[in-house]
Amino acid sequence: MRTVEIDEAETHLLALIEEAAAGEEIIIAKAGTPRARLVPVEAAKKSGFAATFGIWKDKVWMSDDFDAPLPSEMLKEWGVE
Repeated sequence: MRTVEIDEAETHLLALIEEAAAGEEIIIAKAGTPRARLVPVEAAKKSGFAATFGIWKDKVWMSDDFDAPLPSEMLKEWGVE
């Protein structure tokens, strides 16, 4: 893993992408402070960076009244009403 500054990353973006595709992990920093990580796509999937859409389909449901006001008894208990 190596660190490059943002200006260097802008200048050499294509080369950095190829390095990441080959398995290298690259940290992009601003004034020495890490701001982003460039990793191979497969590494991102394994580490949880990539979203898997539809993963909760048919596993989670939302009630039709999920956004209905709470009963006043509950609000009184919490001191909101």
